[in-house]
Amino acid sequence: MGTVNVQVRAGTEGDLAALTELCNHYVRETAITFDTEPFTPEQRLPWLRSHPEDGSHRLLVAHAAKPGGPATPGPPPTVATPGATTASATLLGYATSSAFRPKAAYATSVEVSVYVSPAAAGRGIGSLLYERLFELSRTAPSASRAPSRSRR
Repeated sequence: MGTVNVQVRAGTEGDLAALTELCNHYVRETAITFDTEPFTPEQRLPWLRSHPEDGSHRLLVAHAAKPGGPATPGPPPTVATPGATTASATLLGYATSSAFRPKAAYATSVEVSVYVSPAAAGRGIGSLLYERLFELSRTAPSASRAPSRSRR
């Protein structure tokens, strides 16, 4: 079992194939997604684009940090991951925040999800992703506020 530094950053279109592959693992092997058919990267592109880097709904990815690459803010988290090396670009997991429901009363509520690579399960990747996602959600401006009710 190797020890790697983990980089957490905003997901990009360059991550789309790996994100789709990880999601499809859970579609094929579990019932947790409630999807019944795997996705193509093209089908997942609108989902990815609905999570802009600076929006109220985010997509964060965790990768094994490459030597000399950008680091996650703060001390680099160290996680024991089977077979991984610091040169690995393998997706370890991802977390998202998305609109909870389309109704106005839910405008300030979000749904959060985390998916971790089976090879990285039980190594703290999901907790790390949630921690960073929650940090961003506390500091990000809300996309919308529940409408105020005016009395006439």
